[in-house]
Amino acid sequence: MKIIFVYNADSGKINTLLDIGHKILRPDTYSCNLCSLTHGVFSEKEEWRLYRAATQHELEFLHKDEFEEKYGKEKEYTYPVVLKTDDDASFEVLLATEEINALSGLEELVSRLPRE
Repeated sequence: MKIIFVYNADSGKINTLLDIGHKILRPDTYSCNLCSLTHGVFSEKEEWRLYRAATQHELEFLHKDEFEEKYGKEKEYTYPVVLKTDDDASFEVLLATEEINALSGLEELVSRLPRE
């Protein structure tokens, strides 16, 4: 099984700089709770790195524009979203936007994800 994490942000250096600025200046209005849970302002959080190292599943991390370019837009998703797939053709929502946005911390996110 592959788990795909799709962030509510677009790729690219300019977008990354804008995201960093937003996280610093207005963290309460930042639009991607998945980003906030897994990353600090400048780098990945250690607990997140440990989860990634411990899981037996293939993990893929994409910005929303990268996801739509790679997999198409046949099904509309709201972002952020965590999906699972066995064939890269059909996806099942593992954590919907509302669930991700309701999470209060990284421990809670990790507890909802499969490890094995």
